Amino acid sequence: MNFSKMSNRSKGITFMIASSCGFAMMSAFVKLSGDLPSFQKTVFRNLVAVAVSLVLVIKKKESLVGKKENRMRLIMRSTFGTLGIWFNYYAIDRLVLSDANMLNKLSPFFVIIFSTLFLKERMKPKQARVVTISCILAFIGALFVIKPTFNLEAIPALAGLMGGVTAAAAYTCVRSLSGKESPDTIVFFFSAFSTIASLPMMIMTYKPMSMLQLTYLILAGACASIGQFGVTFAYKYAQAKEISIFDYTNILFSAVISIIVFNVIPDGMSIIGYIVIFAASFYMFRFNKNLDKIDKKVKEA
Repeated sequence: MNFSKMSNRSKGITFMIASSCGFAMMSAFVKLSGDLPSFQKTVFRNLVAVAVSLVLVIKKKESLVGKKENRMRLIMRSTFGTLGIWFNYYAIDRLVLSDANMLNKLSPFFVIIFSTLFLKERMKPKQARVVTISCILAFIGALFVIKPTFNLEAIPALAGLMGGVTAAAAYTCVRSLSGKESPDTIVFFFSAFSTIASLPMMIMTYKPMSMLQLTYLILAGACASIGQFGVTFAYKYAQAKEISIFDYTNILFSAVISIIVFNVIPDGMSIIGYIVIFAASFYMFRFNKNLDKIDKKVKEA
């Protein structure tokens, strides 16, 4: 398919799926890097994105710090994004991993809520029903896959929930910057901000690394760059209510990686979850394709 001829909605879906794949691969490399402090992994994860986005910003002669009128939103995006990483790592370190992931996967719901409240991205009644049904199905599918026990202590559980909320707030800021700032500038600003913010804590908890561990973290950073650019472009082309559901494809990519890399075979409950998530994504995709046809007819009329 010719990318230039795709609708903005389809472009947004494509970038969101690419982002989910990138973040799934990033998680695999982070896991392979072994027992290293979370802040150390965060810094090395961000360094590659800083380098890549810096080259692109300089090459295209764009701003490193954005336009003055957008500076506050860039700071908000970076602050929420960094907090999201910290909250998520805190929860992962103290909760059952499946519980932490479940709480983090609430972010697509909050993205839709925040975009509706703060960006005034309104939905027609029929579209609202489709979005609601798709999100509920995807959420149920995620429950099947990660099977949370929810035997949670209050503070770590709250941190996990806040990780999902702050990640959603960050993506809402990305959406609000669509068309106002270059994706390269947005990625650079966030990556540099997060690196600088995490650096002092990395220094305090630093552990020596082997060459293999360093390689894994560099690869994690490269995949994180794909994830960051993917989600930034996704929200550039489409509204949250149309594409946030496709963030759940991350679970499917993670399952494939687990089979190939870690030789972990999903159980029956997980397979049911994959089918439900795919069905929800396909349902949303087909509905969006019909919207594309309707929009095209309106423009041609």
